Amino acid sequence: MKDVVPVGPYLPDPYLPQNGNKGYRVSRYELEIQYRVASNRLTGKASITAVTTTVLSRFSLDLASHFAVSKVYVNGSRVAKHALRAGKLTITPRTKLPVGAALSITIHYQGTPAPIRSVWGEVGWEELSEGSLVASQPNGAASWFPCDDHPSSKASYRISITTDSPYYALANGTLRERKVRASQTTWVYEQAEPMAAYLATIQIGPYERLTITQQPVPIHAVLPSRLTKPFAHDFARQAQIMDVFTELFGPYPFPDYTVVVTDDPLDIPIEAQGLSIFGANHLDGHRGSERLVAHELAHQWFGNSLTIGQWRDIWLHEGFACYAEWLWSEQSGGPIAHDLAAQAYDGLARKPQDLLVGDPGAALMFDDRVYKRGAITLHKLRARLGDENFFALLRDWTQRYRYTTVTAEMFTDLAARYTDGPLRDLWTSWLYEKELPPL
Repeated sequence: MKDVVPVGPYLPDPYLPQNGNKGYRVSRYELEIQYRVASNRLTGKASITAVTTTVLSRFSLDLASHFAVSKVYVNGSRVAKHALRAGKLTITPRTKLPVGAALSITIHYQGTPAPIRSVWGEVGWEELSEGSLVASQPNGAASWFPCDDHPSSKASYRISITTDSPYYALANGTLRERKVRASQTTWVYEQAEPMAAYLATIQIGPYERLTITQQPVPIHAVLPSRLTKPFAHDFARQAQIMDVFTELFGPYPFPDYTVVVTDDPLDIPIEAQGLSIFGANHLDGHRGSERLVAHELAHQWFGNSLTIGQWRDIWLHEGFACYAEWLWSEQSGGPIAHDLAAQAYDGLARKPQDLLVGDPGAALMFDDRVYKRGAITLHKLRARLGDENFFALLRDWTQRYRYTTVTAEMFTDLAARYTDGPLRDLWTSWLYEKELPPL
């Protein structure tokens, strides 16, 4: 793979400077989670494989302070000291670790999982009426496991969940094993493709699993049985959306795709790697959430396979997913993308002109203006390049940087290869100036 520029987890993100950790790079997490639904009690063992990038006398991981850590081992030996304060688990090995050393970390912990409070609300582990879900964007992964919670720190995962037998347990990746023992069942999932910690998830509830289609990609649904009929109607065109997106964006990046529908209402749907989570309220019998179905599916390319290394570039996730909504509308007989861009532009014109899409700041990075103006930026680029070059660029983008960390500069540099004309004016006026330029 050429032109891949590594974006290290060693650069603190100014939007979340307390998240992420220096001195090592994680390659794998193996998580063993035991969870009691009725008492909301979690007991965990995390085995983390990493390599040091500097000499380490101590290092840290992100972990919410509502847990208690009982034992920590590094390379098979119990550590000299560990302490969990203010969301950081600091570990002091018995001996100093040299650069390039293999690092095998085992952490035993337990407690009552709870979401992490942030300026964007509560993120991470959330109790449902019957079960739980995890929605960690951008900094909620530490609400349920110790991790390097930086978007550029991507690793493979093995997630084992042991919970009460009446419940279905789901995590990222492929189900490798399911064992029933008395009143509890263990579910083991393998996520081979690299994944950022905030995209790791667990879903537990009174669900059943259905296979919707096998072509062009296996698509499954995990949901309460009472919702299977409305789901069949409201998500009926999901396979068609997958067809359109694989044509426009290139091959789907993961082995399969699963949609979870909780028995509870959710304010917004949430994507995780290889799956999306919707609330029962998103089934209205009129396909009223179909644009969101398209939006969350598009994130599998833009956000999960290609993941930003700094949160300031969030438009590379949300602008692309929003534009994917418009592309689906255009391809399915609804309003064309240009009309939807004009409609979004009118909405933006009525809002304050005080945001830089290319660097919106932490408080505004999930502002709807980032989504809509990011999408219009792509529509303007499409007009400048023409359809053939624009969609060739998108397929090149998703293939060239598949499973890696990306930046806005990487996208703009690649776009320049698809035109003989300058694009700097487009990027400057739409991404890096606050005033809304003419459509």
